Amino acid sequence: MSAVGRPRAFDMEKVLEAAALLFWEHGYEATSLAQLREATGLSSASLYGTFGSKHGLFERAVEHYMAGPGSVTAVVDDETLSPREAIAQMLHRSIDMQTDPAHPRGCLVSLAGTVGNHGKDEGAAHDTMKRWRATGRARIRACVVRSVAAGELPEDTDVDAIASVIHSFLLGVSTQACDGMSAQALHAAADAVLAMWRA
Repeated sequence: MSAVGRPRAFDMEKVLEAAALLFWEHGYEATSLAQLREATGLSSASLYGTFGSKHGLFERAVEHYMAGPGSVTAVVDDETLSPREAIAQMLHRSIDMQTDPAHPRGCLVSLAGTVGNHGKDEGAAHDTMKRWRATGRARIRACVVRSVAAGELPEDTDVDAIASVIHSFLLGVSTQACDGMSAQALHAAADAVLAMWRA
């Protein structure tokens, strides 16, 4: 039988989940190949043969995260909601996710690959996360633009400034959550941010 038709000897979803949790908890640079092999059960040959590199596994793990816990922010694209409600749900759902004790606190996109440009591999991880963060910022901006068009915000609203405030708050939730700030306090802070959204 041709090797091409053989099924993988491991569960890809479980491998990506294990890797995502490690990167989420420790960040890209601090997560070692030894930790990844132990958590995923993959040998070095399988890891490199499947993903090409630690960074290749990281990219797939981030995609897995964004399809799972990270998907809470997708509500910002929901045009059946008012733009303000979409932003509100994005912030509050993200806070609930980031403070959930069932997994590491904070957000993988905010925490992993933010520093560590000392080598080619670390720089690639930073670039990967920079792209994900830029995508998130663009989605928030599009929602603010919709809000202006809908009359929720004045026509002279500085769209980029408002989007930056919301995105910066969203990213900052990770630091606060990791420092032990309660979900209740973070929800109150989100409401304070939303208070600038005047009719």
